[in-house]
Amino acid sequence: MSSRRQEFVAQLTLALPILGGQLAQTANGFVDTLMAGRVSANDLAAVAVGASIWVPLYLFMTGVLMSTTPILSRHLGGEAYHRINPLAQQGIWLAMGLGILSALILRSVAPVLVWMEVDPAIRPMVSGYLDALSWGMPGAALMLAMRSYTEAMNHTRPVLLFSVTGLLINIPSNYVLIYGKLGLPAMGGVGCGWATSLVMWSMALMMLIYTHRHPVYRHAPLNLRQRHFEVPSLGYMLRLGLPVGLTIFFEVSIFAVIALLIGSLGAQIVASHQIALNFTSLIFMIPLSFAIAATVRVGHARGRHDPISLRHAVQVAHMITLVVGVLASLSLVLARHWIPHIYTDNRDVIELASYLLLFAALYQISDALQVCANGCLRGFEDTGWPMVMTLFAYWGVGLPLGYALGLTSVFVEPMGPAGFWIGLVAGLTMAAILLGLRLKWRMAQPLSVPASTTAPKPRKAA
Repeated sequence: MSSRRQEFVAQLTLALPILGGQLAQTANGFVDTLMAGRVSANDLAAVAVGASIWVPLYLFMTGVLMSTTPILSRHLGGEAYHRINPLAQQGIWLAMGLGILSALILRSVAPVLVWMEVDPAIRPMVSGYLDALSWGMPGAALMLAMRSYTEAMNHTRPVLLFSVTGLLINIPSNYVLIYGKLGLPAMGGVGCGWATSLVMWSMALMMLIYTHRHPVYRHAPLNLRQRHFEVPSLGYMLRLGLPVGLTIFFEVSIFAVIALLIGSLGAQIVASHQIALNFTSLIFMIPLSFAIAATVRVGHARGRHDPISLRHAVQVAHMITLVVGVLASLSLVLARHWIPHIYTDNRDVIELASYLLLFAALYQISDALQVCANGCLRGFEDTGWPMVMTLFAYWGVGLPLGYALGLTSVFVEPMGPAGFWIGLVAGLTMAAILLGLRLKWRMAQPLSVPASTTAPKPRKAA
């Protein structure tokens, strides 16, 4: 049983390296954009279009493979160490399947580019960029599976260490491959794809070596020489992970649709919207990191069949994310005139972006609480109904209301981008309410263990 203070320290210790790792991965995208843009506008456009295709696939894989974390953390909490290696291997099998499937999709996008009416001048470069990057997708999936394993083992520092190392590999790799150094031809934006593939495999291999050699894993080592293939456990992971992957897809896609709808209102409005969205996406990484930590801690408490620690884990997670949400709201209100200057010096864009950041401030608390509740529910291995709830909140409430307020006269005169941001506030608030009610119901249920991931302990030789 843990006190609330101990729980707070445990969640903080887990979440901070995860946050650092996410920021390092975001920096990779910034570096790619910056270095490709120095070649030409076409190279920059090709990388941007390519990223709009491969990043959602990567996020979907991330969501599906998140299913490994609560399962492994539950077994660690219950000291069922004999099950951790076989179950972690099911995560690796699942990752390899997803990685190969994603690679095949990326290598087949040429017809999609035509259908999307992508500028013919950059289509070959987009295809080349995605072809190069496709070789790294299995490595990225393997890294995600290993990340779930190490997070479940209460050891998140490798996530930060190897994310920063990946960034340090990406910068010189981009330099050599994009600009043509060390005797290699200049590949432009396509070289950016090869550099990203190199980073993906480098991070995966470093994580494999680290988890095999570091003593922190000795009580539940990952031994790939003992191959396990368990169809029931693999199927359970897929049933648990698919709703998470789809939830992330629903969230990403609604922002993409809003961007497309706002696109008809003019370049300055789109730029203002993008500034507000980009900055709030960075802030969102903070509650998301604590939500991942909450998944681990809830899983541990469930494995120990410790209802008091379970309650403490949920309460502390909500306390932290509530404080984060309040601070984020205040920061956006106070700094709303300064933030847009980071992105542009256009006065009209700055003025509108500052206005939109007020709406962003309104949903910070709701956003923090909904992602926290979702993280706790993942710790309960409850993902099906949360997916339905978020789908309804985003696509049944947020988008229709935003469209009605932004582009029609159903309620008031068209409000433009502000209407869509009001829709986002409503959708995220609805998600927070529904997920909070689901979590309250889940907390009232008896603790149970899914049979599909359990197995008897191996008998010791007489």
